Amino acid sequence: METTGFDLYQRESRKTWRLVHTDHPLVYPTLGLVNEAGEVAGKIKKIFRDKDGVISEADRQALKSELGDVLWYLTQICTELDLSLEEVAAENITKLFDRLERGVIRGEGDTR
Repeated sequence: METTGFDLYQRESRKTWRLVHTDHPLVYPTLGLVNEAGEVAGKIKKIFRDKDGVISEADRQALKSELGDVLWYLTQICTELDLSLEEVAAENITKLFDRLERGVIRGEGDTR
């Protein structure tokens, strides 16, 4: 019996898989950052889905708490990379104003 569809995909995709050793100080805070950013996105999704985009004071406080968690994990990643939040923020604003001046603030690609 020939395998097709997802059974085939599952078998064939496994050929490209390998175990990646992840015992590194960047792994935990990176996963935490993504998790907390997802929680922020989920809360905002529900505000638009359930409340027509009206943000209550309780929503603001809940988002503030989640954003604080995002900041904590971002800070830990910066610390592991020996980067200060100041230098990351300064480089980001320089990049954004450069894109603005060149008229490429919209669009796609890291190097636009």
